[in-house]
Amino acid sequence: MKTQVPKAKQLIILSGKGGTGKTSISAAFAHLSATDQRPVQTVIVDADVDAANLGLVLKPELGPANDFWGSSLAVINPDLCINCLACSPVCRYDAIFPDPQIADVQWIDPIACDGCAACVYACPVNAISMVKQQEGNWFHSKTAFGPLFHAELFPGKENSGKLVTLIRQQARLFAEDTRANLIIIDGPPGIGCPVISACAGTDFGLIITEPSLAGLHDMKRVLGTLRHFHIPSVICINKADIYPEGARAIREFAKAENIELLGEIPYDENLPRSMINGLPITVSFPDSPAALAVRDLWQKVLRSLDVEEDLA
Repeated sequence: MKTQVPKAKQLIILSGKGGTGKTSISAAFAHLSATDQRPVQTVIVDADVDAANLGLVLKPELGPANDFWGSSLAVINPDLCINCLACSPVCRYDAIFPDPQIADVQWIDPIACDGCAACVYACPVNAISMVKQQEGNWFHSKTAFGPLFHAELFPGKENSGKLVTLIRQQARLFAEDTRANLIIIDGPPGIGCPVISACAGTDFGLIITEPSLAGLHDMKRVLGTLRHFHIPSVICINKADIYPEGARAIREFAKAENIELLGEIPYDENLPRSMINGLPITVSFPDSPAALAVRDLWQKVLRSLDVEEDLA
């Protein structure tokens, strides 16, 4: 009888906006998962494909670049085009022009084209075809704390949600092959398509917020997104002591909504210093107030996830 391999638990770390310390905490978690007294075999994902920066802290040994093919764009074959102009009226994006280099031939602006394919169906001589576009690269890299799956979406390209889904799938398959216990996902900011792709199907959500009106507002938006996907979630306040009134408002909201406030990290100048050093704070300043609070948060997250820990 074939033994079923337990699936790795998936932890998504979100913040609603950039700059709250989400990536700093994700990096520290990656370090703690590998070096704590009871290490957890972990796969790490940087799901912010538009502006990935977890690698700046984890300093990966970059793996080979894998092509990411996104949407298709319409392309005219100049050898077949008869310049009948049947394509131009059906283009809602005004992407079709006379070719500046070839007389009596039409040309499609790849930036303006939305890939709707209306011109393909309108062309009477089949001179237009849809061509897949490479929109980025994804990587399986090595770090001192475990494998890192990350990606780079080319400037101006779309389909960031599709790319996030791709690297999450690759991370999940790798976790199954290696019998990893945990997948840590450093999520993108906001609540758009990349966030939806990053959090759908995860087991647990950790929301990092700041003690401010903006922090409370963004936390509520992220919480609504996680609740939509029925993902159990908890809250952590970063820089909790810089604005006591704001922190109190978040505590009151958490109590009213019956959401566990899992941790509060104090403002600590060692945290930006560790980022300047390009290292997790639990590496650079392991005994600092923020590092100790992050370590406590990590242990609480593990208990909440009920992760099977590998004994050192």
